[in-house]
Amino acid sequence: MSTELAIRLAAFIGVFVIIAFWESKSPCRQLKHNKVNRWLNNLGLVVLNTVVLRLVFPTAAVGVAALASEHSWGLLNQYSLGFGLSLFISVIVLDLVIYFQHVLFHAIPLLWRLHMVHHADMDYDVTTGLRFHPIEIILSMLIKFAAILVLGPSVVAVIIFEIMLNATAMFNHGNIRLPKWLDSTLRLLIVTPDMHRVHHSTIKTETNSNYGFSLSCWDRLFGTYRAQPKHGHEGMNIGLNQFRDPKKQHLHWLLLIPFTSKVGEYPINRDHQS
Repeated sequence: MSTELAIRLAAFIGVFVIIAFWESKSPCRQLKHNKVNRWLNNLGLVVLNTVVLRLVFPTAAVGVAALASEHSWGLLNQYSLGFGLSLFISVIVLDLVIYFQHVLFHAIPLLWRLHMVHHADMDYDVTTGLRFHPIEIILSMLIKFAAILVLGPSVVAVIIFEIMLNATAMFNHGNIRLPKWLDSTLRLLIVTPDMHRVHHSTIKTETNSNYGFSLSCWDRLFGTYRAQPKHGHEGMNIGLNQFRDPKKQHLHWLLLIPFTSKVGEYPINRDHQS
């Protein structure tokens, strides 16, 4: 477990530094709000979530994968498919689970209350991809546990998936400018910053599109893909219409959002505020 934690931490720090440096040298948009304050609050959530996860789930998803393997739980533990094929299936299926989880958090108002913390960021950069309410992080981990128990991926597959999910979340939330030809090529396989940025638009139809985190195919397959924002990447407004006060972007306000704020019009098939 200590080795797994060290590998994931090294990958996290490495990807974070690369994306942060990249967006400082080649930003797609000019940030509209104080970067230092945003980073302190967004990264404060990261630290809090890390502590909460380690306290609630000491062994995390890797521990559940090891337990499933030990007891031969899950579909992949019932068949000898070979390491490579099993790894491929595991990563693909787990990514599909995350796609549906994301849709679920947009469809159910109670879950949307938690997910609003992520969308309420009024700017968009690498730290936005790490900004989640602790309760959402716990629920997300429980969903991963259930998927692992049903699927039965190996420990190695879960480690690779976790690193991939974390790395792509930071990449596709990066405030980075890619050449159009490169963006078009990359988004055939993975979610690019321009693709996912649409999902953070204040326009509801754009918010409820492009749910993928790692693989881009799910949005095309399930009809939730939107190529570009209506007002362009530099002209679009980021965030949610009901959260435009910078004073309420501080850490304690972010933790209170699910309990003190209106659901608004954003959940799927919801047209009126409540």
